[in-house]
Amino acid sequence: MRNPLPPGQFYSKKWVLYSAFGEPNVDLASWRLRFSGLVDKPYSLTYGELLALSKTKYVRDFHCVTKWSIKDVEWEGAPLGDLIRRASPRPQAEWVLFVCADGYTTPVPLEDAMSNDSIVAVKMNGNPIPKEQGFPARPFIPHLYGWKSAKWLTEVRLLEEYVDGYWEMYGYHERGRVYEEERYKGNEWKKIKKGVRGTLSAERV
Repeated sequence: MRNPLPPGQFYSKKWVLYSAFGEPNVDLASWRLRFSGLVDKPYSLTYGELLALSKTKYVRDFHCVTKWSIKDVEWEGAPLGDLIRRASPRPQAEWVLFVCADGYTTPVPLEDAMSNDSIVAVKMNGNPIPKEQGFPARPFIPHLYGWKSAKWLTEVRLLEEYVDGYWEMYGYHERGRVYEEERYKGNEWKKIKKGVRGTLSAERV
């Protein structure tokens, strides 16, 4: 049974593709996904190694904090919790910071990153993630708003304390759960001073 549409959301047939700093050029040969911070066994994966671990496939909606949702996206990737456990997190680790090739960052609680549905996605709708959607990899946590699904992922960094990422600096919520409508910190958020690119895509990826 599918989950109902979260409060305040509507289904759209088209993606709005945002990039805070523009699309980076990722060299796949040198790209690595690093697991770092408060871990006893830091390590990194090549794209080929990540693909080999990407055995999870499911269909879930994507929910943007700006209230549009895309219905029934097929996601495929590696369980994020398994990847984090491989690094042996230290007991004081409570937050995960996603770091991306363009300099974008966003934090999520460790418990959300470790949830059963959380993955590092490498495919959408049966195809490698398109460049504008974050190729070669992006985290996907279905119960969090889309800005937490950081595109062009390069590092998963475990932290003891919360730190703001890009959107959190401007008042977006620390956690971002969709069914609790955790869109912003309180009822106000700072006026965004930096331009953010957003374009409509084709109807489906």
